[in-house]
Amino acid sequence: MVPSLQLHNTLSRRKEPFAPLEEGHVRMYVCGPTVYQRIHVGNARPLVVFDVLFRLLRHLFPRVTYVRNITDVDDKIIAEARRNGEAIEVLTERTIAAFHEDTRALLCLAPTHEPRATRHIADMIRLIARLIARGCAYAADGHVLFHVPSMPAYGCLSGRSREDQIAGARVEVAPYKRDPADFVLWKPSAGDEPGWDSPWGRGRPGWHIECSAMAEHYLGVPFDIHGGGLDLVFPHHENEIAQTCCAHGLERMARFWVHNGFVTMAEEKMSKSLGNILTVAEALERAPGEAVRFWILTAHYRAPLDFTEEALRRAKRVLDRFYLALEKLPGGDRGEIEPAFLEALADDLNTPRALAVLHELLNRLHRASSAAEREEVAGRLRASAALLGLLGQDPAAWLRGGTGGLDETRIEALLAERAEARRKRDFATADRIRDELARAGIVIEDTPQGTIWRRA
Repeated sequence: MVPSLQLHNTLSRRKEPFAPLEEGHVRMYVCGPTVYQRIHVGNARPLVVFDVLFRLLRHLFPRVTYVRNITDVDDKIIAEARRNGEAIEVLTERTIAAFHEDTRALLCLAPTHEPRATRHIADMIRLIARLIARGCAYAADGHVLFHVPSMPAYGCLSGRSREDQIAGARVEVAPYKRDPADFVLWKPSAGDEPGWDSPWGRGRPGWHIECSAMAEHYLGVPFDIHGGGLDLVFPHHENEIAQTCCAHGLERMARFWVHNGFVTMAEEKMSKSLGNILTVAEALERAPGEAVRFWILTAHYRAPLDFTEEALRRAKRVLDRFYLALEKLPGGDRGEIEPAFLEALADDLNTPRALAVLHELLNRLHRASSAAEREEVAGRLRASAALLGLLGQDPAAWLRGGTGGLDETRIEALLAERAEARRKRDFATADRIRDELARAGIVIEDTPQGTIWRRA
């Protein structure tokens, strides 16, 4: 029996049973990167969390449309390009390529659509014009602003009071604003800044209108799930709701709002502004992408997740144990997903509980008394882990992979030299080679079929 999916809805502040608005078709939008610098492991958390949700939804429903945008026009991009002395297009293309490299390393599936903001300017202009026509936005001094008091329900997502809304928005104080909380939909562009022609002059969109326009273009409104990090609840997601609902006379933009918690370092939120970041590229120098992914999944997605070097090493060691058990089994066929595993994921993506079920399957695999039982349990283990994006690599390749040290050619040469030394009963040389390999993080095991090795 397939369990019903329960998700915590930020809008209602409780877990609710999920069912798509359109039968058999789930539509999900998740805010993607602003491409001016490489992503850090805090940015990686929503990538992995919503990749797992995407995998689970595909298992539970016939059709899933997953949209994750790229913000490629933004004041941060303009500032970074100026600092680097490079063209904006060069910066964004390089950063997008690096982002895709990082997502592949983290074993994330490609979304159904990955729109870039600069390719949907016309959609944004139409949406802004609609807001003006409905009396919810106004043009002033080359800008267009959303008038927050035009939406009585503003603040429904974050639960912020009027005073907190103004303080938390960090909005620019400007004489052309009708209300201090009003936010920018369109702003003028100087001659050296990216800009597009519009009814309000040459300019560029505000950040919030970009996501409203791209979500509507690919998913229609309302849609099922809008996701992102907890830091986006206010003002970004609050403003998206205001724009979309007021433009179309809707009560809701998305039925479910799902937000992941922060990644911290020494219990302080990881962020570029604080300078306490570890990029995904730097993390990949310490451990394989699958280990980074495993570490992210060890905490419930809504809970804080503290980064430590030891946590990453521990994730790698745990994966080693799984792959060591699977290496000794022929083939790689997947079986049925373990019911307890699916129940854990269906309960608001409870990945710690799901990982505990994987450990139980590993214990069952070790206790299996026949080849048939081992293959059946291994199939369940592989099928279940696949919903987390784990254990899909060739076990031998994983165990011989690594993040530096001796290359495979050198390791094989040393093993051949050691085998020859043992044949000649030169045990001092054989032991010296074993110690050299151990110092390089290579574990060797002498079997009746020959010597096998893996990285520690």
